[in-house]
Amino acid sequence: MRDLATVDAQWLIQRPFISPSWVIEDLLTAGLSLLVGSPKAGKSWMTLKMALCVSTGTPFWDLQTNASDVLYLCLEGTKSRIQQRLWRLTDEASPRLHIATSASKIGGDLISQLREFVAGNPETRLIIIDTLQMVRSVSKDSAYAADYGDMNVLKKFAD
Repeated sequence: MRDLATVDAQWLIQRPFISPSWVIEDLLTAGLSLLVGSPKAGKSWMTLKMALCVSTGTPFWDLQTNASDVLYLCLEGTKSRIQQRLWRLTDEASPRLHIATSASKIGGDLISQLREFVAGNPETRLIIIDTLQMVRSVSKDSAYAADYGDMNVLKKFAD
């Protein structure tokens, strides 16, 4: 049997740790985050606005953004539909906002596609997958096990 790896509170409190890297100050840090809500509640509109703000470095909900490249995987929309939404949200979009309407699955080439994108766009700090279900594969696992497995793959990439 392996012993538990513990640290004492005194050791922990004295260690310098790197503060989180904010994409949107006080709202969204680097790493894996999920935005969930009822269907048709405006999540896609909100994430597109978030993507626009981060790509231009403009505030989102009066919160400072750290300008960077953004990849927005709009997997249930068409280029025409995204264009209509962009027109309603802005007069000028940023070349730092990259949009795709198709991607591979998590168990397929998605992570390779994301790595390749980031390699070509090293200033990328935000990747939005809208919607997650579109990149998930059919699984015989329980819902919990499938969720855990998919999130683990995405978290490893995000880290």
